[in-house]
Amino acid sequence: MENFSAIVEQVSAILWGWPMIILLLGTHLYLTVILKFPQRKIFKAIRLSVVKDKSGSGDVSQFGALATSLAATIGTGNIVGVATAVALGGPGAVFWCWVTGVFGIATKYSEGLLAIKYRVKTADGTMLGGPMYALERGLKLKWMAVLFCIFTAIAAFGIGNTVQANSIALLVNETYSVSPYVTGLLLSFATALVILFGVKGIAKVCGTLVPFMALFYILGCMVILYVNSAYVLQAIDLIVDSAFSAKAAGGGFVGTTIMMAARFGIARGLFSNESGLGSAPIVAAAAQTRNPVRQALVSSTGTFWDTVVVCALTGLVLVSSVIAHPDIDHTQGAALTKAAFSKIPYVGSIILTVGIITFAFSTILGWSYYGEKAVEYLGGKKLIIFYRLFWIAAVFAGSVLNLALVWGIADSMNALMAIPNLIALLLLSRVLVKETNKYLWSGKIDEEDPECV
Repeated sequence: MENFSAIVEQVSAILWGWPMIILLLGTHLYLTVILKFPQRKIFKAIRLSVVKDKSGSGDVSQFGALATSLAATIGTGNIVGVATAVALGGPGAVFWCWVTGVFGIATKYSEGLLAIKYRVKTADGTMLGGPMYALERGLKLKWMAVLFCIFTAIAAFGIGNTVQANSIALLVNETYSVSPYVTGLLLSFATALVILFGVKGIAKVCGTLVPFMALFYILGCMVILYVNSAYVLQAIDLIVDSAFSAKAAGGGFVGTTIMMAARFGIARGLFSNESGLGSAPIVAAAAQTRNPVRQALVSSTGTFWDTVVVCALTGLVLVSSVIAHPDIDHTQGAALTKAAFSKIPYVGSIILTVGIITFAFSTILGWSYYGEKAVEYLGGKKLIIFYRLFWIAAVFAGSVLNLALVWGIADSMNALMAIPNLIALLLLSRVLVKETNKYLWSGKIDEEDPECV
C-alpha cells in the first residue's frame, strides 16, 4: 500500500507539474486575448447574476447555477490551500494566485458559453450540458466525452466528497472533541436532505448558504485585517516584491525564488477556482438564460469571487499575520492557517471553524451534482438514485477514514478531467469568438437565442 501511495503521489505530481500549469495558464491567456478581454464586463456580469432571466428556459435560475458552482469551488483550498502556497512559495505566491484568477475569468466565461451552446433537453424537460456535450456535439468526440465523465465521477468522490467530510470531521474533533462517527452521521443526514431533491434542492440550499458563508468569511477577514492594519500595507508591498524579486524576504518570512512563488501561486489559483477543470459548466447548463453569452458572463463571476476576492483576502490575512507575529510557523500550510487566525482574540478561531465547515459542506453539495451528471451521461437516469445513496455513504466513510491516498487519486483525476475540457475550449475557440462578437461586443446581450429558449 505504501508503494502504491508513492506511485499515486508521483503521478499526481507529474500531472500537476509545469506542463499542466502552462497548458491551463496558456489557455487563460489565449482566451482572454481572442475574446477581447471579457474581464472588462465583470461588473455587468455581477449585475446579471442576481437578476432572474424569466424569458430563458432552464432548471434553475442563473444565480442558483452560480451559487451551486461557487459552493463546489469555494472550499478548504481557499483557506488551507492558500496557506500551503504561501508556506511553499512565500508571500509572492499570493500575487500569482490572484493573477491566475484574473485571467481565469475568461476561461470560466468560455466554459459557461459552451455549456449553454451545446446543452440538450431531455424528454422530461431537464437541461443537460457540460464538456461532455461540447465534446460530443461540437467536436464529435464521443470517446473523449466518456473519458471526461469517468474522470469526473471518480474525482467527485475524492476532492468533492470524502476529503471535504474528512476536513470537517478532523476540525470538529480537534476543536470540540466530537467523535468523527457522530460528525459523519450528521453530515450524511444533512447531505441526504439536500441531494435527494436533485439540482433544484441543491441550488436552493446553495443559494442561501453560499452568500452567508462568503459574507461571513469576508467580514471575518476584514476584522482580522483591521486588527493587523499597521501591517497591511507592508504585507501588500512584500507580496508584490516577492512575486518579482528573489531577494525579497522579511517580516518573518524566509526568501524564496521567483519560480517557486510563481509555481505554487499559479498552481493554487488554478486548482482553487477550477477554471479549465470542466466542472462548473455542468451546472451552468441548467441555468435559465436567453442566450449563451449571458450565462457565460454569470459563470465568469465564480472565478472572480473565488480567487480575485476570497483567495486574495486569505493571502493578505496570512501574510499580515506573519509580519505582525514573526513567531508563527509559516512553513506548514495548515499550521500557518490555524496560527494566523488564532492570533485574533475571540473571533479568529470562530471564523476559521465556521469557514471550513461551511466551505467544505457546500463543496460536497456542489460536487454531488457534477458527479451525478457524469454518471447519468455514462449509464442513464436509472443510476442516479444508486449514485446518491453511494454519495451519502461516502460522506460518512470520509469522516472516519484516513484519506492520504484519496487526496493523491483525486488530484490526478482532476488533472485528467481538465485535459479533454481544455481540448474542447481550444478546438471550439472559433465558436466562442463568434458567439461573443454576436451578443457581447455588438450590444445584443438581451437578445434571445432560439436554441436556448
